[in-house]
Amino acid sequence: MSDETLYVQVPATLANLGSGFDALGVALDLYLEVSASPAPSDQLHYVGQGHVPNTPHNLIHQGYRAAWQALGEANPPTLAIQAHNPIPLARGMGSSSAALVAGAALADLLSGHQLGKEGIFAVTAALEGHPDNVAPAVYGGFVAALADPPLALPLPSPKGLVFVLGVPPYEVPTPLARSALPKTIPLADAVYNLARSALWPAALYSGRLEALREAARDRLHQPYRAHLMPGLEMALEQVYAAGALAAFVGGAGPTLAALAEIHHTEAIRWAMQGYVGQGSTLVLGLGEGLRWKAVSVPSR
Repeated sequence: MSDETLYVQVPATLANLGSGFDALGVALDLYLEVSASPAPSDQLHYVGQGHVPNTPHNLIHQGYRAAWQALGEANPPTLAIQAHNPIPLARGMGSSSAALVAGAALADLLSGHQLGKEGIFAVTAALEGHPDNVAPAVYGGFVAALADPPLALPLPSPKGLVFVLGVPPYEVPTPLARSALPKTIPLADAVYNLARSALWPAALYSGRLEALREAARDRLHQPYRAHLMPGLEMALEQVYAAGALAAFVGGAGPTLAALAEIHHTEAIRWAMQGYVGQGSTLVLGLGEGLRWKAVSVPSR
């Protein structure tokens, strides 16, 4: 007799990339790690960033149950889940999406890979309502994505670049950041962002990385959320002066992300100090996508 232990690794992500609101994202080299095994009832044992109650009412189990529902199973097997999460919560680094993807990946393992990456992406994009975090969480690197219909296409990932992240000590919950957005926008602002979001894949494919500064400019969401992130606009100017190729708010914020060549990292970290305050700065490479496997272990 043997039982299976399930292992899942999901990267942190940055959504929007400035101009690509709800459409562009990138994976970071920082990973939620989850293991799970059969149990009489659903359980969660969480360690890592922030506080997550050890109850079955968590995002990993939500992703797990949603994936089984997509497969037509209303009563999925119960699991005891061990989660180690180094991704800061409610900071715009995709912690929620990583949890949902991890849960869906557990269901995929138990179902014999009936979903695959495409199915895991479709389920979690529907749960999130937007695909820009879950797409890079599943596929890794830079990704352009739609939620309806579910479609995600990888973009080139230039070598030798890193993200410098300024992570303030306060949270900006996604619902709060969403509520700050206007219901309508001027046509000129929509055209402005469409042109710049198109620059992201063009610059990455052509190697014209100097164009990324313009590609990251935004008029759809960052200006409306700036009051939730004191000092943001000045910090953007300072990190560009320190050598950033592109700079933008990660997801709903408040993390400030700067894409740069490695030799500029220390100058950019220094430039972020006023914005970060008592928070922290991180230097991370591009992340790989979802990894998931099942390993049979002897029963005792």
